[in-house]
Amino acid sequence: MADIQGATAFISYRELPGRVIDLDHTYVPPAGRGGGIASQLTAHALRYAREGGFKVVPSCRFVAAYIKRHAEFHDLRV
Repeated sequence: MADIQGATAFISYRELPGRVIDLDHTYVPPAGRGGGIASQLTAHALRYAREGGFKVVPSCRFVAAYIKRHAEFHDLRV
């Protein structure tokens, strides 16, 4: 989570069986959009998944597009 001018930006997830995390939603308040906050949240979540030995289901469209653009995270996809 990140505080953006009194509002909260976040990425939500749910843990699935077999050490899998479903990154299902990214939200950035209007005042913070376009500043790379969603990318920072996504990168942090993906690094967390890697460090914890999780695979990732990117059901959030933003997360799926981010992984597609960043080859260093391709191996995390289920």
